[in-house]
Amino acid sequence: MHRTQGPINQQYPQQQSDHGTQHFKSNAAYAFLLLAVALPFLTLLFTMLSADASGLWMHYAATVLPTYVANSAVLGCAVMVLASVMGAACAWQIERYEFPGRRVLSWALLLPMAMPAYVAAYALTDYLQFSGPLQTALRTSFGWVKGDYWFPELVSMPGAITVFSLTLYPYVYLLARTAFAERGAELYEAARTLGLNPRSAWWRAALPVARPAIAGGALLVLMETLADFGTVSYFGVETLTTGIYRAWQNMGDLVAAAQLAGVLLLAVLLLVWQERRSRSRARYAGTRARAQRMGFALSPGKAWLRTVLCSIPLVLGFVLPALMLLRLLAREWTSLSLSSLLRWTGNSILIGGVAALVIIGLALTLHARARLSNEPWALRIERLLSFGYAVPGAVLAIGILLPLAWLDNQMIEVSKRLFGFNPGLLLTGSVFALVYAASIRFYGVASSGVGAAYSRLPRHVDDSARVLGVSGWALFARVHWPSLKPGALAAMLLVFIDTLKELPATLTLRPFNFDTLATQTYNLVKDERLGEAALPSLLLVLASLPAIALLARVHNKRVQRKNV
Repeated sequence: MHRTQGPINQQYPQQQSDHGTQHFKSNAAYAFLLLAVALPFLTLLFTMLSADASGLWMHYAATVLPTYVANSAVLGCAVMVLASVMGAACAWQIERYEFPGRRVLSWALLLPMAMPAYVAAYALTDYLQFSGPLQTALRTSFGWVKGDYWFPELVSMPGAITVFSLTLYPYVYLLARTAFAERGAELYEAARTLGLNPRSAWWRAALPVARPAIAGGALLVLMETLADFGTVSYFGVETLTTGIYRAWQNMGDLVAAAQLAGVLLLAVLLLVWQERRSRSRARYAGTRARAQRMGFALSPGKAWLRTVLCSIPLVLGFVLPALMLLRLLAREWTSLSLSSLLRWTGNSILIGGVAALVIIGLALTLHARARLSNEPWALRIERLLSFGYAVPGAVLAIGILLPLAWLDNQMIEVSKRLFGFNPGLLLTGSVFALVYAASIRFYGVASSGVGAAYSRLPRHVDDSARVLGVSGWALFARVHWPSLKPGALAAMLLVFIDTLKELPATLTLRPFNFDTLATQTYNLVKDERLGEAALPSLLLVLASLPAIALLARVHNKRVQRKNV
């Protein structure tokens, strides 16, 4: 006993010291992450409350702010309603009825997600404008001239509402279809057996149980609409996002831009709070029963009518813009510079790839730490980072560029004083700022995929592995990762695509002479060089298609499991 007691007493302080060192390193890492997440918002708050902010705020509040707020509210609410109607209606038809093309439409209705709204905006405008193929064909067919007929103007607020709705309705479609598949069949049929007609049964039985899911999708649509810059800029609709960019880039007024960003951020935070409430309500509407898909047969006329109605959003939101891009490309392909195109594509892949690796690595680390060590700070920071998806890129750009520019200046001064040379702009002159913004903006996408994969992994698997002597990161590598791999890779691909399409933050934070497919598409469209913008736009769409195909496959499998 005496001989064994000595080594134990000698080893125990060492183990305790190692544990304390590890605990200190973990806390330091969490503190660094917390500072990195909070820094943009603290900078924004400090800028808003600066000494000269009050007078500028009164000036903007009396002039442009009411217009920005009113346009943002009208645009967001109208898009939310129209996208919800299209998404919920298509989801119900797909789940309720059998009609020609239903299987293809069940996944094809997700394709408009691959079409950035600003790309669809100028493609549809080229098709519908006075010199476009549609109006030209009408004048040729009927012998009309200008003034003989009326045609809606797409470059307007109604045009922006239409384009946003056609490209964002899949958010509602995804959630609504899952809700209808989970709970719609029994309740709808029960209502029919109680004597309700089909319309009343849908309104009073099927719709209420899917309403939380539809509301959640609608709020996601609203947040995406408020965060957009390229589409509203092209259509000339003055919103809070365009006001932020104009105040900062055109007028050089950082305080005014920060104030407008604060208004937009407050609105977005209220939307996030409302979305969380809708999700909490959705839990009470659920049922553990599994539903057979309804598959109600229709007469040939009614069946083909549903095929046409469900095809309209797909045609207008994806097929027609893609055809218009191909038409523009065929007309202007000789003016394209292959070297420039390769440079834009390489820059886009660089930013998207680095951001995707950083974000998915961070998501896996935080979720694994919360699972393996039950560390509360890992879960808290993970939840805080997940809110970043709701923060518009224009808001992040202001909050990130100001502190990084200050740090760059400090490092230059220190380097000159100590070493006698100027290292240049290490943070704002490189891709660091873009990756930093993407990490905050799109962490929620990766977290949702990794979190969903972890939720399907029972905790008793961890206990069994520990009994067999596997613990810590070895448990993650040998037990968790094989189950997490499909969801993590899918989430990484979605982060890559979202980073490719991000416009406001990329326009502001990119280094000098550093263009991506998204920024160059915007610049070419702004200069009315639509033909030259066609190929980078098509490359953006093509890059998104694998992620959309994977998302459709995963969603269809999930719905099929619920319908078994």
